[in-house]
Amino acid sequence: MAKTTIDRRWLPLNALRAFEGVAKHRSFTAAANALLISQSALSRHVIALEKLIGAQLFERRPHALVLTKAGEHLLPAVMKSFDRLEYALDDIRNEGTPIMRTLRVQMPPSFASHLAVPILRDFRRVVAEVEIDLVSPYGVGPPLTDVDVAVVYSKPTVTDLVRDLLWPVRMSPLCHPGIAARCAGKNLHDFIDSNELVHVRLNDMPRHHFWGQFARHANLHTLNVERGLVFDTAVLAVQYALSGEGIALVDTNLFGEEIRTGQLVKPFDVSLDDGYGYYLITHPEALGDTAIALFRSWLIERFGSGVQAAPAASNVHLAVSNN
Repeated sequence: MAKTTIDRRWLPLNALRAFEGVAKHRSFTAAANALLISQSALSRHVIALEKLIGAQLFERRPHALVLTKAGEHLLPAVMKSFDRLEYALDDIRNEGTPIMRTLRVQMPPSFASHLAVPILRDFRRVVAEVEIDLVSPYGVGPPLTDVDVAVVYSKPTVTDLVRDLLWPVRMSPLCHPGIAARCAGKNLHDFIDSNELVHVRLNDMPRHHFWGQFARHANLHTLNVERGLVFDTAVLAVQYALSGEGIALVDTNLFGEEIRTGQLVKPFDVSLDDGYGYYLITHPEALGDTAIALFRSWLIERFGSGVQAAPAASNVHLAVSNN
């Protein structure tokens, strides 16, 4: 069956604006108020758009309005297109005057709270005309639909989006230097068994997911990992470890500075690679946007050389080699 195309001369711009408004607000009433048109007119626009493309854009549930698969596919393209039109028109209107551009950037909570300040500060020094609007949702998976560029914590996936691996996650037990010194000479099993465990919660996974994975990887089958404190983010887990309590199983790249300065130590040269990584996600059509392209290339260059791994503490017995 031959594909059909829509002539751009007949693109329903008002209907697309209506769809974008409803998708943003998840409400026909709120969108109508924001666009200053009647709700009936807004509904007619959306229905006309659905008839044009031959697909339903919203699923009406009790007390909720949810995008269908077609709606989720269309929304990012509509938002990016209108954004680029706005930027181009503003450039023309303000020709000869400095133009400030705002990028909406998504980063995971631990990445954002631990690295965003130096990253965004340095980027703003290089590209002063670009402002950053940062969002930090919890969980793993694809980026939000309303962001220009995103750093996500996820496993490799195949999508239409451009994915640049910043670094693969390598998780190792980290602790305060005092704990490492106190436990010098112990093997890995006894070292972990004699200290409190600090867990990082992962959505839709058991509370002790990472420590359970680590114990299986290191052949510590008799180790009880279902104990200790559970935190929502790696940063909170590390803050607890920095206080001198517990062993945190976290990414050594993310907390490389604490290891290099001796605030935390990596007593054993063993790590867990369960397939997760930090990925930079960009929409293909956004690569032509100068501000997005600058931020993407700058971030890739910053992390492209990798992060130095921390050496194992020399005063603690090595029980397991790095896999």
